[in-house]
Amino acid sequence: METSRRREQSREQLGLHEAARLGALSRRGVLKGAAVTVGAASLGLVGMGEAHAADAAMTATSPDGSNKITVSLAGGALSWSVKRAGTTVIDTSVLGLAMSDGTTLGTAGTVMTTYQHWTKDSTWSPVYGRNATIRDHYQEMRWKLQDTGSGVFFGIQIRAYNTGVALRYTLLDTGSATISDELTGFVFPGSTLVHSARDENVYSAVAPDAIPSTGTSGTDVGPLTDLPLLVTLNSGLRACVCESSRVNYPRAMLSSVAGQSNTLKTYLLKKTARGSGPVQTTSTVTTPFATPWRVLVLGSSDTDLVDNADLVLNLAPANVLTDTTWIRPGKVFRCNLTTAAGIAGVDFAVARSLDYIEYDAGWYGPEFTTTNATAAIPEIDLPMVINHATSNGIGVFLYVNRLALTDPDTLFALYKSWGVAGIKLGFINDGTQTMTNQIIAWARTAAKYNLLIDMHDNVRPFGYERTYPNWISLEGVRGNEQFPTATHNVTLPFARNVGGPMDYTICYGQSRNLTTNNHQLAMAAVYYQPLNFLYWYSTPSSYVTTANWPGLSWFDAVPTTWDESRTLAGVIGEYVAVARRSGTTWFLGAMTNETARTLTVPLDFLDGGVSYTATIYADGTAGTVPRATPTVVSDRTVTSSSTLSMVMTSAGGQAVILRPS
Repeated sequence: METSRRREQSREQLGLHEAARLGALSRRGVLKGAAVTVGAASLGLVGMGEAHAADAAMTATSPDGSNKITVSLAGGALSWSVKRAGTTVIDTSVLGLAMSDGTTLGTAGTVMTTYQHWTKDSTWSPVYGRNATIRDHYQEMRWKLQDTGSGVFFGIQIRAYNTGVALRYTLLDTGSATISDELTGFVFPGSTLVHSARDENVYSAVAPDAIPSTGTSGTDVGPLTDLPLLVTLNSGLRACVCESSRVNYPRAMLSSVAGQSNTLKTYLLKKTARGSGPVQTTSTVTTPFATPWRVLVLGSSDTDLVDNADLVLNLAPANVLTDTTWIRPGKVFRCNLTTAAGIAGVDFAVARSLDYIEYDAGWYGPEFTTTNATAAIPEIDLPMVINHATSNGIGVFLYVNRLALTDPDTLFALYKSWGVAGIKLGFINDGTQTMTNQIIAWARTAAKYNLLIDMHDNVRPFGYERTYPNWISLEGVRGNEQFPTATHNVTLPFARNVGGPMDYTICYGQSRNLTTNNHQLAMAAVYYQPLNFLYWYSTPSSYVTTANWPGLSWFDAVPTTWDESRTLAGVIGEYVAVARRSGTTWFLGAMTNETARTLTVPLDFLDGGVSYTATIYADGTAGTVPRATPTVVSDRTVTSSSTLSMVMTSAGGQAVILRPS
């Protein structure tokens, strides 16, 4: 497990301090043809040197040779490009940082002073995740650069993995610097589409230069789209633009560029996403400093893209918590705001193999007028409910609106003393440099008191669930509680969920659903959501007659974190099928859009020579509306040579449990 602060320090030293050290050694000729070991990772030093060049190029190539990221310096200006399997993903695009004093690093008068490159190949085990083991295998290139006009030293780091590429800037002088803009551009080939969405809206596939202008008087206004951003290229290649390791820096969006077709530019938020809080037009940082990684998760197909999502974690700092034994992913049931509902919720959680109950907004009073979250409303005897929960092995989550977070250390300490297991923060104002730091501080403070944390509303992922694994989930998506279309649901695995965990409340059996119940069942396997809210809008009494709800046994069995994950089939916005393994049992979920279809799914991911019992939760005869379609449960014996024919009605789905016989 990643439980050592020492490993975190080693990784970060490799980011900045190691660059300086290796540069010094290079100048003395110490490292020619040598190898350096940092922690458990062996760095094969391919080449290093010192030069003063106005024209140069460096290319990092993935270990399998498929992905190449190139940074070029021509006439004192920087640019970058990306190819996969020889096909252009990013054409020549601008790089640079604009500083508040008028200096623009990377656009003119830039010279390269030293360079380094190496490969790294190691594995690490997350506290929880899509996979029990993650390989961190890449080639990295670095330039140390100088802006001749100002004398400022800065750098570019690029990495190429089999799963994608990434780049970031470093400010190398000691002291402080104030950044006013990041110029990183993304020029895509012709006929590229980006699946644009802002805040919690649905996705719209548009040309890069055709993102609609959005925003209000209190928020950033422009042709802006949130990250992660799904990109579909005419060549058939797929990309998802993400960010990782964002610290002391604003959240990035991408913007269309007037008069430049197929082009996006990095946009640093100056206002919070919800338009509350101070405006920050610049970001002052202590140097040396590294900006967030600009990440391109790449795939040769739609399914390939989904399975490459761990790239975002590989680029994030390692876990800094020395003890993670208390971190327990799981399934959650939201209770109504009474003592009786809490007690019934605990009993339901025990009966249905859930892990947590939650009291949501209103448990301490109206959330936008009550700033004291230290006492429950009279209708809730919170000590009684918590005692009943903990004595039955069930944890308790409490919701807190940001307005009640004026003293999080004292508040979280109080919740710990009560025996609370986790907190869900609502209406978080992600966006500015200050809010980035506040979000990380909340995660850090929650960890101090052994509290899990789930951050809601338009918070966007940047890999920090690796660094603080108690930060177990976040929203940043048009949620299932808004009863979106099936098309929206089968777009998310290729878009938002690539960037990180996603709190997407499953609304099983709800009359407002636009999907079948099996579509809702399948979400528990299709989406990666280590904290999974089930039965949203329901009460325990809704499921008293279990014969009416054959899907309950699926939810009883399905876990929320995995030893292995594989995307078996999928087309963006049309359908998806994902298989995930926990121990020796596989859980397979398939979902379709509003088009009924049959997927033929080979089971060759199963262990050879082993028979499995497949418990299949399938759509029955289509109802008059999708939610009226019944669930039909059946069992059959299968092996790795078997094929499943997965029949799904309009907006339907199928869920399958595969247990060794």
